[in-house]
Amino acid sequence: MNVLRTPDERFAALPGYSFEPHYVEVSGADGAWLRVHYVDEGPSDASAVLLLHGEPSWSFLYRHMIPVLTTAGLRAVAIDLVGFGRSDKPADRSDYTYQAHVDWTRAAIDGIGITDITLVCQDWGGLIGLRLVAEQPDRFARVVAANTFLPTGDVHPGEASLAWQRYSQDTEVFKVGEIIESGCRTDLSSDVVAGYDAPFPDESFKAGARQFPMLVPTDPSDPAAPANRAAWDALGRFQKPFLCAFSDCDPVTRGREGLLAGHIPGAREHSPVTIEGGGHFLQEDKGKELAEVVASFVSATEL
Repeated sequence: MNVLRTPDERFAALPGYSFEPHYVEVSGADGAWLRVHYVDEGPSDASAVLLLHGEPSWSFLYRHMIPVLTTAGLRAVAIDLVGFGRSDKPADRSDYTYQAHVDWTRAAIDGIGITDITLVCQDWGGLIGLRLVAEQPDRFARVVAANTFLPTGDVHPGEASLAWQRYSQDTEVFKVGEIIESGCRTDLSSDVVAGYDAPFPDESFKAGARQFPMLVPTDPSDPAAPANRAAWDALGRFQKPFLCAFSDCDPVTRGREGLLAGHIPGAREHSPVTIEGGGHFLQEDKGKELAEVVASFVSATEL
């Protein structure tokens, strides 16, 4: 496995992102070890909120939310998925599979050592995080799902998803910052766009970002479909508090909150929350508001 590591200087002086870096190692193919970066803010003995980003962002996406959560007395842990942010980046697209991402993220959580977790997941953060909740429900205390889903390929993914998949493969230069901005309702400053570009010095660092769209199950024969169907079955028995907090302006996941809320028993006592004025990347558009929803949900459901 050929592994790339973004130089530290790429992350200097990013706007609103002065968090101290932390790292754990997880195993990759061919005996290689991958360094996974995470942000860890707030009291170490406080309730842990695990923040999982999606495609093609990184923990920079959560910079508006982390201070709100820590002010509420919570511990905010934001992992950079392998291939993103300050985490290592295998250079071969074949190294990235859905199952590998689930395994890497599970191993990172093991290395960090958090339990009784409140999961906050968006986009691919949910495709990975909801699998982990289904497979290890005892590790999680509650879930906040934001603009995400768990596809099995058994229903049409929607034209917006297919258009994104085609674009991600056809575009000559994968402009991460511009892609993030296109999924926001607010105009991003040039330094924020540059912050999203920071992990990727050139196209060789973007194998994970390029491959992610192709890993979403879009037909029943997809290799990840059986595991995701099993996860749906397990989530149908998940009794712990579950909240859908979707934005009102996301064409990719619109309407999926009802499917989650109607299927998961833990969601039946918690009506879905709509974050107004947020696009697909609602953490960027309305991070403070989403963080306040999370903090209130934790407070209201603590035993």
